Amino acid sequence: MTNTDVPALLASARAWIAEDPDPRTRDELSRVVAAVEAGGDPTDLADRFAGTLEFGTAGLRGAIGAGPNRMNRVVVTRAAAGLAAYLRETGATGPVVIGYDARHDSDVYARDTAEVMTGAGIGAHVLPRPLPTPLLAFAIRELGCSAGVMVTASHNPPQDNGYKVYLGDGSQIVPPADEEIARRIAAVGPVGDVPRGPAGKVLDEGIVDRYLDTVAGLAADGPRDLAVVYTPLHGVGGDAVARVLEAAGFAEPRVVVQQEEPDPDFPTVAFPNPEEPGAMDLAMALAERHGADLVVANDPDADRCAAAVPGPHGWRMLRGDEVGALLAHALLTSGKEGTYATSIVSSSLLGRMAAAHGQPYAETLTGFKWIGRVEGLAFGYEEALGYCVDPEHVRDKDGVSALLLLCELAAAAKAEGRGLTDVLDEIALEHGLHATDQLSVRVTDLADIDAAMERLRAQPPASLGGFAVEHVDDLAAGSADLPPTEGLRYRLAERARVVVRPSGTEPKLKCYLEVVVDVDPADGVDAARIHAAGRLDALRADIKAAAGI
Repeated sequence: MTNTDVPALLASARAWIAEDPDPRTRDELSRVVAAVEAGGDPTDLADRFAGTLEFGTAGLRGAIGAGPNRMNRVVVTRAAAGLAAYLRETGATGPVVIGYDARHDSDVYARDTAEVMTGAGIGAHVLPRPLPTPLLAFAIRELGCSAGVMVTASHNPPQDNGYKVYLGDGSQIVPPADEEIARRIAAVGPVGDVPRGPAGKVLDEGIVDRYLDTVAGLAADGPRDLAVVYTPLHGVGGDAVARVLEAAGFAEPRVVVQQEEPDPDFPTVAFPNPEEPGAMDLAMALAERHGADLVVANDPDADRCAAAVPGPHGWRMLRGDEVGALLAHALLTSGKEGTYATSIVSSSLLGRMAAAHGQPYAETLTGFKWIGRVEGLAFGYEEALGYCVDPEHVRDKDGVSALLLLCELAAAAKAEGRGLTDVLDEIALEHGLHATDQLSVRVTDLADIDAAMERLRAQPPASLGGFAVEHVDDLAAGSADLPPTEGLRYRLAERARVVVRPSGTEPKLKCYLEVVVDVDPADGVDAARIHAAGRLDALRADIKAAAGI
């Protein structure tokens, strides 16, 4: 940064302080300004004002702090005002329902949103307390709302918060709505001029009860003998899961005490994401001590579900694709009709399973903003632990309902003297072993991701992991079936596949790997798994080298 940039930067920061309604972030930024004025390093201040936190199909998500490139009351107020303008200009007539999780300032951002909505002449309903994201998605449809806002950063680190927007069908926003809302956010004037009204109507517990009754009603009659260990990972899913399992006839799960209560600092995990190494260690250790049958978990806003199962070498996490296959198996064998859908980075197994049962199949871009919009959806999932088992009521991923159906399936298998791994073996014998894995590289500089993608396009590999590259789809170009998105899909010989894309929510480059191995009944599924593991290792090494990561 040049010396001439610093005065302009300081002027922008002082202007921000003058309009910030939050004394905490005003004081925070004032201290940063004072340090720069005293000759300190302006890097932090420059980053806070390096553009505006971008509003897109994931809404807003970023670190809490002062400045336009952070999550704070100024940024949230502008977002709410832009959304209100969009709703008014598009003729939406229903109220907006607003939910929030237990992260730092989630309740404050929810209240600000409600006041801006009522100030714009739009009704605002606020959920009664910190609650799961799928309950917000349920409430939109249940209450006939024109839109919904969920204040959550899901499984991001504790310093983050976010702002997720849904429209009246209960689905997350997609283009062009996100771009139209972003334009209206950019047109919002000084925050002090944004009209504010009352803080909306705080809903009573009736909306919570209706959601939980709806979820519990998904369970069919069947065995209920199952010893479950559960963790909400310091999030808001604990009460909902306990009540749903009880209503469905299951015994009370054994909960990881250290992670039982909502805590925005997530003290026991490096990242509050059940996919991250170590996040499930306490739960699996508790299950080992007490001889449990199944470990289940939610992420902090309970829209995702993770599971672990016992095996000959201890407990192991089920991959998201494995849970997706299990849930699809349960729904297909129960006769649920409709389209079975997943994202392009998830296993191709779902397509084969749906075809075997005579049901339609669809692939979408990554994210439930796309999966939830599939016409005639019966079941949708993505490998990142997101599952939609009841799209009639929640057109989004729902970690509570998915957890219930997984427990139901595990109890049925136990009653037959089997486990979930035995069910997975049956699926592999019928459809081939679809083995998936992921290479995920976290970066500190987003330019590293751009460089890797550019390298792959400039020097496309002819083979990966010993498989010939038969076709490359540059997803940025779009197609008749998929809108454009940043990414590359390599279709390989023998039905293998690699997809490379930047994460939409974290500073990561992700490479999704899949190999398909036909199972010889004489050798068994374990032999196929060993063979597949070697193939996945070779794929991982080659795509890592090709991308230079």
